[in-house]
Amino acid sequence: MDIKRYEPKDEAALFDLLRSEGEAWAGYFSPATMEQYKAALQNSITYVLYVSNTLCGYIRVRDDDGFGIYIYDLLVNQNHRGKEYGRLVMEQVCRDFPGNTIYVMSDVDGYYEKLGYRREGTVFEVIAKGQPPVK
Repeated sequence: MDIKRYEPKDEAALFDLLRSEGEAWAGYFSPATMEQYKAALQNSITYVLYVSNTLCGYIRVRDDDGFGIYIYDLLVNQNHRGKEYGRLVMEQVCRDFPGNTIYVMSDVDGYYEKLGYRREGTVFEVIAKGQPPVK
């Protein structure tokens, strides 16, 4: 197993991973948003997890200038789940940013609760009055 910083040469394998998850991650690989997500990857701190030369997981985080590290995306291929790879990439972030508070932006709270992380607040989507939610 190898956890390393994302490089452009990881792009094809990462998008294959996203596609393998189907509709749940389609907002990242659809033709309308793929270029935008590629830019997000480049402007974030992204780690990829390889097992036997196969990209099977990744994590994307942002540094809020010392006010916290925010985890936006964490995904492990379904065939590699249950092996603590998600926890291991999160621990890599902790090692690389010692002394920083790390927050998770999540829609799968049960996973993080299972790992023993403490709930800290809630995330809300702000929708302008009279406007439909952005999806």
